[in-house]
Amino acid sequence: MIKIPYLAALTTLFSYGLLFVFGQLRDFFRKIFDCWSHSKLQGYAPICLGLEDFYIRRLYLRIQDCFNRPISSPPDAWFDVVERVSNDNNKTLKRTTKVSRCLNLGSYNYLGFAAADEYCTPRVIESLKRFSPSTCSTRVDGGTTTLHTELEESVANFVGKPAAVVFGMGYVTNSAILPVLIGKGGLIISDSLNHNSIVNGARGSGATVRVFQHNTPYHLEKVLREQIAEGQPRTHRPWKKIIVVVEGIYSMEGELCKLPEIVAICKKSKAYVYLDEAHSIGAVGKTGRGVCELLGVDTADVDIMMGTFTKSFGSCGGYIAGSKELIKYLKYTCPAHVYATSISPPAAQQIISSIKVILGEDGSSRGAQKLARIRENCNFFRSELQKMGFEVLGDNDSPVMPIMLYNPSKIPAFSRECLKRNVAVVTVAFPATPLLLARARICISAAHTKEDLIKALEVISRVGDLVGIKYFPAEPKKQQLEETRVKFE
Repeated sequence: MIKIPYLAALTTLFSYGLLFVFGQLRDFFRKIFDCWSHSKLQGYAPICLGLEDFYIRRLYLRIQDCFNRPISSPPDAWFDVVERVSNDNNKTLKRTTKVSRCLNLGSYNYLGFAAADEYCTPRVIESLKRFSPSTCSTRVDGGTTTLHTELEESVANFVGKPAAVVFGMGYVTNSAILPVLIGKGGLIISDSLNHNSIVNGARGSGATVRVFQHNTPYHLEKVLREQIAEGQPRTHRPWKKIIVVVEGIYSMEGELCKLPEIVAICKKSKAYVYLDEAHSIGAVGKTGRGVCELLGVDTADVDIMMGTFTKSFGSCGGYIAGSKELIKYLKYTCPAHVYATSISPPAAQQIISSIKVILGEDGSSRGAQKLARIRENCNFFRSELQKMGFEVLGDNDSPVMPIMLYNPSKIPAFSRECLKRNVAVVTVAFPATPLLLARARICISAAHTKEDLIKALEVISRVGDLVGIKYFPAEPKKQQLEETRVKFE
């Protein structure tokens, strides 16, 4: 649980309250003036209603220049950010021809495969010539190429499962699979901070959904005991099946899942384990095989393994790995497999090639070097931020590092000041996080060099002092600099 400093909570609530009051006043006067204007949609109900629309109009549009920033180069360690201007107080933004070369701390390019690679890129280009950009068909019709078959075999071998099935979109992998795995009469127990794709998939399944406190095994055990004892609502019949859904690395917290304890609890209760490794597969573990390898969990104890190819593999899509019977069933019944266009052949080739590099099957040690570098980069960057006095969430080895901002005024201030100094960061606020828990999410890559990280730390420290987000006392600067030099020497 995140404990908000008292003063930060007070100022954050006051800021949102002020914005809400003034927003409501503006809406009130807007309604008065609208009485005299003739709308073309007279008689129609408003298409956008409620506080969500209020939030967009009165809060989000004020700072929308901090989001959706277009780029004009590969998302490597450095990339080109297209500059935008607004002539109507940020209601609309227009692109200019100017670009800024910025240090990239926002992309999921964990192993550096998003840029041109000496092994992957030539093979992707060759696959484009051979197969074209799209299969123009679903997997069950004419959309399965030799690359798709090879990819599923590679993924299954890589994660340590008998079989796998791949999809063209990571989000859909969760939201389309869960309704196929479980339905009415079933029980889904989900971590309270699971990704939106899991939340939507669970809601769409028709199963009963219960939530346990984030990454808290003892609360999961309590919820399981209560639900097994009570049974289904009204009838109290036993549940048809129970699935516990967790993430390997939580995308907004950077925390590693307490998988060994959760697996032990699920075994005791005869509940299935569904593990989402979107941010952990390829990025953690000695050979990049995710949290199971890192935490010493046998993959045979995880019933359904899900992951995406957008983070560590420089491609797109997602996968489900499990038993042969499970994968065969999903290929017959999952809408994302039966009705959706199959993953692009060049994207499939990119994944196959990057897995070979990670495993050293390209004839080099570049994969092992990338894994060692991202681990060193992550742990160094996290420790330095903490020494500076920032409130940083997450665990060691995790490439996701949220820096807490809290106050809504600090979201645009931090983002804009970093961009002025040629460092591009991602700021995250409601509805992606709870209203009071706005943050900047830093993503570290193996492509970042020592000089890149030191520059980023200098800029973030300077901006942190300017904006006022160092919520803890910092270590003396001399001691910081000496430790930094020792680490890199």
